Amino acid sequence: DIIPQPLLDQYLSMTDPARAQTVDTEIAKHCAYSLPGVALTLGRQNWHCLKDTYETLASDVQWKVRRTLAFSIHELAVILGDQLTAADLVPIFNGFLKDLDEVRIGVLKHLYDFLKLLHADKRREYLYQLQEFVVTDNSRNWRFRYELAEQLILILELYSPNDVYDYLRHIALTLCSDKVSEVRWISFKLVVAILQKFYANNANALGLNFINELVVRFRHCSKWVGRQAFAFICQVGMFFSPFLCIHLI
Repeated sequence: DIIPQPLLDQYLSMTDPARAQTVDTEIAKHCAYSLPGVALTLGRQNWHCLKDTYETLASDVQWKVRRTLAFSIHELAVILGDQLTAADLVPIFNGFLKDLDEVRIGVLKHLYDFLKLLHADKRREYLYQLQEFVVTDNSRNWRFRYELAEQLILILELYSPNDVYDYLRHIALTLCSDKVSEVRWISFKLVVAILQKFYANNANALGLNFINELVVRFRHCSKWVGRQAFAFICQVGMFFSPFLCIHLI
């Protein structure tokens, strides 16, 4: 009653490899691009009509097809709701995390949007995997690490101070020593955001430990780049919170 059956059948047939040879070589990509719109039209109660097609597209040999799905998986999660997302999208999401960088960037750009839709216990399972984003297929792909730092600033609100200290702190420190200045600069903002997280949640001991680590790692660094990093962290801290800068100094 929502979509004429012949039209839906025609859409679902777009994943047929034979059609890619006879109709359009990128027909599967077009199918992937339109899938969130079709899912929204059908509604979550009719997701079973699209589930097999989605899984077929998610395992397509063309990385452009998988990339298209990776960029829209957070939108599909909103449409389907938490239960269907946990059952049917999380396994696909996990696969994209281990895919090519061209696919992973789609997940990374909307990492916060996807993780915030998951239950807290499921969300915690990704804490360790976030470190894998630091490593890329091409080390020159610095924008990937820049995007990671930007997403982590948003993601901080989803985790407890202890989780941030145990997992995200290490990523922030690694990014602060990146070879590319743009990555380092956004990482300084991440460090200050982490400190704000600690003190806003009365985790003063964690904040002090982190500050001491920053002092040892950067303030007393034998290389001028490290000492410069500490100065920039203080600068960012002064801009966002003079209170934090006082603690750093």
